Amino acid sequence: MELKFCQSCGMPLTEELLGTNADGSKNEEYCIYCYKDGKFLQNFTMDEMIEHCAQFVGEVNKGLPQPITREEYIGQMKMYFPHLKRWRKEITINEATSKNPALAGVKGLIAKMADTLPVTYISSVDEEGFPCTKAMLSPRVREGIKTFYFTTNTFSLRVAHYKANPKASIYFCDAKGFKGMMLRGTMEVLTDAKSKEMIWRDGDTQYYPGGVTDPNYCVLKFTATDGRFYSDFYPRSFVIG
Repeated sequence: MELKFCQSCGMPLTEELLGTNADGSKNEEYCIYCYKDGKFLQNFTMDEMIEHCAQFVGEVNKGLPQPITREEYIGQMKMYFPHLKRWRKEITINEATSKNPALAGVKGLIAKMADTLPVTYISSVDEEGFPCTKAMLSPRVREGIKTFYFTTNTFSLRVAHYKANPKASIYFCDAKGFKGMMLRGTMEVLTDAKSKEMIWRDGDTQYYPGGVTDPNYCVLKFTATDGRFYSDFYPRSFVIG
């Protein structure tokens, strides 16, 4: 079974430790020490929750081969907690400049990376639920920072994955600038003539000898919902507004 963690304190969740919703049913995201009857039990900030959890470092050390200090545990939690649902601060990309200076220019950064980097990494989910990643030529066409179009082979394993499960992600990596941009969303497989003609380019016959009507030529349309970027040693999540 997949191991889940409390999205408030990070504790591993087991059936007996699940919190409860207002109707008394089990809550699958929070533990009983953080969430009961549909409410959080502590009115903490993230830093206050970290200080609260730090007192249990002794219990944590019982499961570790090498004990850690309270300060080390706090340092680990400060890196980990911002990823938990309760503390994750997501803002829409349209508000980036006005609400968070660290996100200023991220919209332009996505566009620049998509337009200039030669390779984009795309991921699908296989039949066993594992992520599969492949390097692709960067998108042929994009609509803002929400929709991206790629060329691929109709009879590829990747297409089979997306037809079975449209969940997808794409990743742009600027190794020289030490920047990374991950977008999550869904991938559609398009085989209609209009879509195929829209992104067809001279020279594509080297990949698809039958031309734009080649049955092994199709279009992948990625629609982003949210993402995460890393720049200037600072990671941050955002949603696409």
